[in-house]
Amino acid sequence: MIYEGKAITVKALESGIVEVNFDLKGESVNKFNSLTLNELRQAVDAIKADTSVKGVIVSSGKDVFIVGADITEFVDNFKMPDEELVAGNLEANKIFSDFEDLGVPTVAAINGIALGGGFEMCLAADYRVMSATAKVGLPEVKLGIYPGFGGTVRLPRLIGVDNAVEWIASGKENRAEDAMKVGAVDAVVAPEKLNDAALDLVKRAISGELDFKAKRQPKLEKLKLNPIEQMMAFETSKGFVAGQAGPNYPAPVEAIKTIQKAASFGRDKALEVEAAGFVKLAKTSVAQSLVGLFLSDQELKKKAKAYDKQAREVKLAAVLGAGIMGGGIAYQSALKGTPILMKDIREEGIQMGLDEASKLLGKRVEKGRLTPAKMAEALNAIRPTMSYGDFGHVDIVVEAVVENPKIKQSVLAEVEGLVREDAIIASNTSTISISLLAQALKRPENFCGMHFFNPVHMMPLVEVIRGEKTSETAIATTVAYAKKMGKSPVVVNDCPGFLVNRVLFPYFGGFARLVSAGVDFVRIDKVMEKFGWPMGPAYLMDVVGMDTGHHGRDVMAEGFPDRMKDDRKTAVDALYEANRLGQKNGKGFYSYETDKRGKPKKVVDDSVQGVLAPIVYEQREVTDEDIINFMMIPLCLETVRCLEDNIVETAAEADMGLIYGIGFPPFRGGALRYIDSIGVAEFVALADKYADLGPLYHPTAKLREMAANGQRFYG
Repeated sequence: MIYEGKAITVKALESGIVEVNFDLKGESVNKFNSLTLNELRQAVDAIKADTSVKGVIVSSGKDVFIVGADITEFVDNFKMPDEELVAGNLEANKIFSDFEDLGVPTVAAINGIALGGGFEMCLAADYRVMSATAKVGLPEVKLGIYPGFGGTVRLPRLIGVDNAVEWIASGKENRAEDAMKVGAVDAVVAPEKLNDAALDLVKRAISGELDFKAKRQPKLEKLKLNPIEQMMAFETSKGFVAGQAGPNYPAPVEAIKTIQKAASFGRDKALEVEAAGFVKLAKTSVAQSLVGLFLSDQELKKKAKAYDKQAREVKLAAVLGAGIMGGGIAYQSALKGTPILMKDIREEGIQMGLDEASKLLGKRVEKGRLTPAKMAEALNAIRPTMSYGDFGHVDIVVEAVVENPKIKQSVLAEVEGLVREDAIIASNTSTISISLLAQALKRPENFCGMHFFNPVHMMPLVEVIRGEKTSETAIATTVAYAKKMGKSPVVVNDCPGFLVNRVLFPYFGGFARLVSAGVDFVRIDKVMEKFGWPMGPAYLMDVVGMDTGHHGRDVMAEGFPDRMKDDRKTAVDALYEANRLGQKNGKGFYSYETDKRGKPKKVVDDSVQGVLAPIVYEQREVTDEDIINFMMIPLCLETVRCLEDNIVETAAEADMGLIYGIGFPPFRGGALRYIDSIGVAEFVALADKYADLGPLYHPTAKLREMAANGQRFYG
């Protein structure tokens, strides 16, 4: 053994060939934490010192190659002064460069996922052999940063500027055939042939059949583009990528600027340019939010996994109520491998559900994400029915009938008498109390909420709601089923609106106040979209539906009358009474036309002003900042209350619920991280400026205490 550590070993194979094997003890994956980097330094030094070494293969002892840097270390590292962070980055890069400069040929054997720093390790090798099932990529822009271990330097010199920009700015994972096509790897082989192929390649380089020094040389030099070619490549891509990324995500464009700045330098100077830009991005609030979001997502997955031991296996599911929502649930279940019965009392409801599932599956086939055979398999896994005939075999039933407590209770009681005694029943209600619905059941311990968001196939969140009598087995089984469906479940306790809608309606309340103060809703939409929301509140209400919003608002007003009850008629009331229900009937705040792709397109409709005129009670001059504060303060304060009321257990779950459920701007990290970014004391002072608007704007006593003590929700 030439070197042996806790993450890396270097052992002799044959004829002077050594294997650098990454196998981080105590972890399911390999990652570049401080331990691994330190050991790589020692391993490279050990190889350099051994004159008998003629060639090096880099491999992994795990199913993946290396997933990248250890993101849990980012939070502390990013707090370091700029100079220290740059120096640390360059020190790490020196290890990769020293590996690249070894006087012998090097081959990376990529057996599984190689992302971020893991792929940058591969780029430092002379040759790359890839398993046909592996994936490679540089996803750092998704964390608000860009590659920091030489990715912006080596990749464009290896595969060309256009390809490198696409890989780095998109952050996507690339399949083996795509990597081979652009020259990112030198060979793709069947998984079982990977080691032999790597060995063969290094032997050919040792024998002189392959010139490894010539292969290495372009990575050490400046980019082979003249000034005009550089200008065309970089300026065109910057404009395109800026349009795709938007103004709130600077990392993709900064990555291109870095490649451009370093284009005229050799490797070592180019790495200095990369390090300076990397540190600049690491210090942004966007990077802090997106790294925090990643860590929160990991926490969410860990909490969901903790339920696995108590969960019962779901082999057959059922959904009650077809239509768009039922069809979406059936599609998601069948697509992910759980057969599902889809019941409705009307033939047209069943047809609508089947049409929805068929349409969604068809789109996947069109995009090459599903074969026609797999589509047929998924459709066959959805069994439409108008009777309860096979319900005695189901493991879980998701009730998705009309949002009316009496109808739901009647349907739930009916189905309870027809399923096995251990079957779990879940309601897809968006606002109605689970404990209230459970009053109709003989086995309330087997009942919980399972709230999907519309459209089901696109929205990652599922709220799993615990009622007063819900058992842990019911929660665990529902969480496991949601995970199997490819969703991110968040367990919440019962209250009107649960987590997401309870927080959303105060946001709509702020919007209603603005419209009642004579502020143009089109302007409000533009301001909030610029703030980062995928759509403004008027457009969102049109998508949700005025009838749904009207009903939800009444439920919330009854549940929290002190702050959510409004005795005056609002814009939603006026539009609801005028039968302007939004997209579902073509008129809401906006009017809707069908575009070329058959999708509803919003159009400003001046006639709506007459409908809204009676609910404008004053004319208030407001700034864009006021518009943001009118809506964000109540949303944030209600999130704080949900945490204090133990509706949700952690700040991470609260924030991820909003990001996954209603599209809270990810680069802002969620409502509680948004408060942290302002400062808790500063946020309390800001809320106090709007105190005259009512209780929705009044900070809780505990939040004031946090402000006084200098506390934060994170860290």
